Amino acid sequence: MKKVTIIGGAGTIGSILTEGLKDRYEIFILDQKKPKLPVLFHQVDATNYEQLLDSIPKDTDALINLLTIKTDNDLKDIDHFQKMTDIHFMTSFYIFRAAIQLGIPKVVYASSNHTTDYYEKEGISLLGREITTKDYPFSRSLYGVLKLASENIGHILAGEEDNNLSVINLRIASVPEDEYEALKEKGRLHHTLLSREDTVQLFDLAIQSTVKYGTYYGVSNNPSKPWSTENAWQELGFVSKVNSVDVLNN
Repeated sequence: MKKVTIIGGAGTIGSILTEGLKDRYEIFILDQKKPKLPVLFHQVDATNYEQLLDSIPKDTDALINLLTIKTDNDLKDIDHFQKMTDIHFMTSFYIFRAAIQLGIPKVVYASSNHTTDYYEKEGISLLGREITTKDYPFSRSLYGVLKLASENIGHILAGEEDNNLSVINLRIASVPEDEYEALKEKGRLHHTLLSREDTVQLFDLAIQSTVKYGTYYGVSNNPSKPWSTENAWQELGFVSKVNSVDVLNN
């Protein structure tokens, strides 16, 4: 059984993946806080490279980077800017470097739809068509800018043959803790949901993929979804199984 190490895996997506992938992979969580589910876990500060490197099991087959932090006024407050940069850019580089140093061939990076949120409002594309990964990535936030920067660092490192590294970027849509209740409260989510079943499927396909470097939107096949998943279907084999309508009707 392959081993998958999830960095920042104590949150919502980490819990979904732990539950959904535990029968297919040996799951190991690295985070500052303890996961809710019973799983192999080690506490780590991912902003400390040596600590991160020492904490990743050497027999890991794939790393998943779910690290995230929320701040306000991050383009007005220097401390908040630094915190965002540390988590959403510096640690991304550390994880790529750790994978290379340890000979881990795959990094799945949880990027974000916010890399292109300039083109979307309340879950509706402003382009008159679905947003694709070929659209220039304009963002309204530091968060989106740093996610894109991490994607690009991955592109550089995956392109260097000596690194033997595959990088899959998943621009995640909306993954709430309680999707049914969230759908009843938030109109945007009817378009932007990435259901629990589709989350597990997409990350599983990313782990298995032989693509050297790829970027894909992670969204279920919701009514009027703003982002295209055509290349995720073509290159990864992703087919949405449960969308926002299905969740509400169950």
